[in-house]
Amino acid sequence: VQLQASGGGLVQPGGSLRLSCDVSGFTLNYFSIGWFRQAPGKERERVSCISISDGSRHYVDSAKGRFTISRDFVKNSVDLQMNNLKPEDTAVYYCAAGRVILSTLRLAEAYTYWGQGTQVTVSS
Repeated sequence: VQLQASGGGLVQPGGSLRLSCDVSGFTLNYFSIGWFRQAPGKERERVSCISISDGSRHYVDSAKGRFTISRDFVKNSVDLQMNNLKPEDTAVYYCAAGRVILSTLRLAEAYTYWGQGTQVTVSS
């Protein structure tokens, strides 16, 4: 099982980025997939995820209305479209996968497989 995150970069406040998590070794409907971020000096935070249980999508409150998570079964990837980015979105973003139940979707320790991070910097 491998996950490869990409798409990070430097963007001005109000701008957009699209992160991709390319997965191999499993199909997307076998694991819950989550996007997490970690800023310097802060704990890793789940930004968004898609549940294996029912396909539901979940977002941290600060991302609601701005971020959209989606699955591409042809590419076997999970994308995170981020719009109206703010300086507080600056962090290293990671994608993760695991057989995660609904009640633990927000917990980093519930995910088994992790990709390398991709840096997102929002600054003018």
